[in-house]
Amino acid sequence: MTNPPGGGDDGSAAESRPLVCDCCGTSAGTLADGPPLTWTCSVENGVRRCFCERCSRENLRSIEGRLDSDWW
Repeated sequence: MTNPPGGGDDGSAAESRPLVCDCCGTSAGTLADGPPLTWTCSVENGVRRCFCERCSRENLRSIEGRLDSDWW
């Protein structure tokens, strides 16, 4: 599997940064801990984006329709 530049799983300090919902800003631990099971993660234009349970539920149809979060 190939990772995009700067997005490798090499244990760098970038993975210890806080995990924040890209829609509303809710915080949930760190990237190293991984997102809670109720969160949704996607890759949009080569960037990993995570969304909390509330935002995921509110935008479920858009997520299933594969619309970028900019369209929500």
